[in-house]
Amino acid sequence: MIIGEAKPIEEILEIIEPFDKIVLAGCNGCVTVCRAGGQKEVEIMASTLRLARETGGRPIEIREVTLERQCDPEYVELMRPYVEDYQAVLSIACGAGVQFMAEKFSRTPLLPGINTNFIGVTERQGEWAERCQACGECVLHLTGGICPVTRCSKSIFHGPCGGSVDGHCEIDKSVACGWQLIIDRLKALDRMDMYEKLRPMKRWRTSRDGGPRRIIREDLTQ
Repeated sequence: MIIGEAKPIEEILEIIEPFDKIVLAGCNGCVTVCRAGGQKEVEIMASTLRLARETGGRPIEIREVTLERQCDPEYVELMRPYVEDYQAVLSIACGAGVQFMAEKFSRTPLLPGINTNFIGVTERQGEWAERCQACGECVLHLTGGICPVTRCSKSIFHGPCGGSVDGHCEIDKSVACGWQLIIDRLKALDRMDMYEKLRPMKRWRTSRDGGPRRIIREDLTQ
């Protein structure tokens, strides 16, 4: 899932400073799971913003809404009947949701209320960790289900670098060496033959370096 975290309230107040009537839009998708932008967070943020603006002598009108997904047109369109009645939309969905709504509502400022961090997993209650950089060419079948792009700080593809010490990364000693994790996993699976095979250099043409990416499923567009 996409992991995000709320911007500092001081930054949000600065972002909405020009406006006195806004929609605060949450999302029931990924940001609900990571407790950054669901209905509960909409309610808390709206109350905080109202109190802060009232304390400053400049009240603000906020319409609270939580869409099923902000990255899906059928749900975004539910806002169309009233969105232009407001000066701006403060979205606490991921960056994709903010941008998608900006495309749909071209005459309404769309403002981000959270920072989008990474694609990750819930390791334990209240703790999330990155697992995927969406490089577009998955090699997990070759590396025991552990991603060298994400888990190795240098995204090395053919084994650990010379800075790995006792299974930890030289960049941050609290971080496990991604390739040590891969080797340990392949040993446990009795698949070290995968590690010993030479592979061609990764083609980064499918990654973000080639510009914004798009997938079209012809069987679903009919």
